Parts: sequence; structure tokens; C-alpha cells
Amino acid sequence: MSKSIAERIAEYVSEAGGRTFYVGGFVRDRLLGIDNKDVDIEVHGIEPAALFEILKKIGEPLTYGKSFGVFALKGEDIDIAMSRRERATGTGHRDFDVEVDPFIGTREAARRRDFTINSMMEDVLTGELVDHFGGRRDLDEEVIRHIDPASFIEDPLRVLRGAQFAARFNFAIAPDTIELCRGIDLSTLSHERVEEELKKALLKADKPSVFFESLRAMDQLDVWFPELKQTIGLEQDPVFHPEGDVWTHTMEVIDRAAAFRDRVSEPYRFMLLALTHDLGKIVTTELKNGRIHAYEHEVKGMPLVEAFIDRLTNEKEIRDYVFNMVPLHMRPNVAAYSKPVLKSTNRMFDAAAVPGDLIWFAEADKPVFSGADAFSGDKEFLLERLKAYEETMAKPYVMGRDLIESGLEPGEDFSEILAYAHKLRLAGIEKESALKQALTYARKMRKSKGKNGL
Repeated sequence: MSKSIAERIAEYVSEAGGRTFYVGGFVRDRLLGIDNKDVDIEVHGIEPAALFEILKKIGEPLTYGKSFGVFALKGEDIDIAMSRRERATGTGHRDFDVEVDPFIGTREAARRRDFTINSMMEDVLTGELVDHFGGRRDLDEEVIRHIDPASFIEDPLRVLRGAQFAARFNFAIAPDTIELCRGIDLSTLSHERVEEELKKALLKADKPSVFFESLRAMDQLDVWFPELKQTIGLEQDPVFHPEGDVWTHTMEVIDRAAAFRDRVSEPYRFMLLALTHDLGKIVTTELKNGRIHAYEHEVKGMPLVEAFIDRLTNEKEIRDYVFNMVPLHMRPNVAAYSKPVLKSTNRMFDAAAVPGDLIWFAEADKPVFSGADAFSGDKEFLLERLKAYEETMAKPYVMGRDLIESGLEPGEDFSEILAYAHKLRLAGIEKESALKQALTYARKMRKSKGKNGL
């Protein structure tokens, strides 16, 4: 639908003496064989007012600041822009003066873009590929390369975009581009723009680790990901972690976690769990009796996890999920190894924001022993116990009204009594028996406190 509209626009523009091109990611992804429904076109050779009149022939034009020369059509998924110049006015991502210039020419219009693979243009009517900066070559050679050094450094977001593209397409970043990125200050970026690039890397890349490895190569972890930088060189017990330091382990975990994105409740927060789960090792790692330990890192590291997440997002659902799941992250593999009683795994799943996600995280974080006592993690055991937990939670259980109907007067201790009844539920006690035990518990507790309640 959008492409046919692009062609209609291009025909009118051609009649008026101009040309229309597909630009940016739409051209790049088409050449890569990737479906991209975000159609972007750029119009050359006619004035903005003329383009506006053309758009009125097709639908209802929407303008996003006439000085920027950016238009849309109501109800259509297509972005329409005039060729333009940009000049930095500050150090921020949005600090630019934009000047529409319909006659700037394709080379100068493409020069303002970030990377060669995003600079290619395709004539909407003829299909001619206009490639002034070797984008097709770099696409074939799987390289992320900047276009113009002077304009590139004016937008700090391009550092993160380069790392994100490298991760999404599993491309290498050109050495001179890495060197250029090292000197760019990222502190002026908003957390929203940083999170946008992080989210693309975590959700669209088969190997999200490439994003962080690229930032590491650029020496660009300090501002937005300082906790991750502290894991570089942080040793682990080689018996449990023959892969190396905490950084290497974390990178491997997020790559494995990416394989489970379609199985979890919400992929982005799951990937953040994978990214932050071992930050606590920064403050707990120690050498004891010749072995490296990080006791209680899942709990003692929570201030680091909170600082990391709060730096990037203020979404309550994400924060609540990560802050709940990180302290629990070791329990599934411990349970899969020790095979505890049902009550224990019921309590584990009950404590989790999303019980099923714990299992898939356990798969991503599965320990790899180098010793003879190999541990593969028993996913089937965990899945069976999750099913048992879900069956337990589906059965009738003691509620507040059951206690009241049995003669228990509400009081300050009512929540404590309900908590006791919930423990009985998790232990698999049927409702009738659990109600009797809860009432007995309430009588004893109130008697010891000198209260009447029944």
C-alpha cells in the first residue's frame, strides 16, 4: 500500500520536474532481503509548497514543521521528506539547524547521513540505485563505516547507532569509525534515546553481545553502562565458569537469552534481567581458601542493578520485574540440581514476577562445569514443577472471607494469618484442611497475644 503511494507521489513530482527516492533503512533492508514496512522517501527538485499541493491530491497531508520539510499522509505508513542541510548548533542529539534545500543534489543530501549503508538512495520510478559513498560495497562486505568525519561527530547518538547496527546485522565496524567514536561525548544524550538503541540491540540482534563489545572497543561504556565495564577482568571460579570473567559470562548469557525472546512474557525486560543478573559480583567477589566466590551476589548487588536500570528507564513494570527476578536468578538451577520437595519449588515460583521466565533464564544462565561432576541443568524437571505449581494455584484456597465466615474477626494480624494460609496452599494442603489449620494458627497466635478473635 505504502509503496504504491510512493509511486503516485513520485509520478506527480516527476511531472513537476523533480525526483523521488527511497532512502535510508528501507533501501538497506531491501538489499539485505529484510522486510521493512517503514517506507521513507526523499523528494528533490521541487519546493515544499509544491510538494504539499501534490500530497493534497493523494490524501490529507500532515506537516512536522514546514521548515524541516517533513510530511506524512494521514492513515498511511510513509514518511516524506525534502532534501535538506543540517548544521550542528550544540552538542546534543537534537541540537541542529535544519534548512530545506530542494536543489542540494543527491550527493550532499546523502552526506548528512550516518553510515554508508544508510546513505543509498533508490529512484522510486526507475529503480536506479544512487550510491555516492560505497554503501552497497560495505553492505556486501558486512562493514559499518561512517561517511563524513566532520558531520558524524556532531551527533553523539551515532556511536550507539553504529554499535546497534553492528549487533543487528552482525557486521564489523570499520577501524577508523571505531577510532572516531572514541572521542565523542555521550553524556548529552537523553536516556530515552540511549534506551531506544539499547532496545533495538537487545530485541533485534541474534547476538546482542556485539552491541556491548562494539562499545567496549570504542571505549564508550563509562557514561551509560559503567557497571558492565566493571565486570571486565572480574574473575570467576573456573570450575563453574571456564569461559572467563564476568563480562564474558554476561555476554554469553545475553546471547543465549536472545534465543528465548519468543517464549517469555515480555522480551525487553527479560533481556535486561540477563544483562544485569551478575552485577552483584562487582561487590561480592573474593578469594577464599584458594577459590573465587561471590556469595549472595544476587542480593547484595541490587543497588548496582537499580542504578543501572534507573539510568535507562523509568517504566515501573520493567523496574519491578528486574528488581524482583535478579535476586531469584540462581534458584532455578540450584533446584534443578538438588531436586527439592514440591513445596520448595512452589515457593520459588510464587516469589517470581513471572514464574515461567525463571526457567528460560535458567537455560540462558546454565552453569558449565569443567570438572567431572558435570551439571547440565534439568529443564524438564523445572517445567514439571512449574506445571505442578500452576495446578496448585488453580485449586480452591483459603481467602479472607473464608476466615471471617468461620468466625474470625478481622484485625491487625489478619494479613499474617492469610500469609500462613498461603504457605499451606503452596505446601499442597487442600482448602478444607488448610482452613482448619489457619484457624488453629490464628487462635494460638491471638491467645499468646492476649486477644480474642473467634
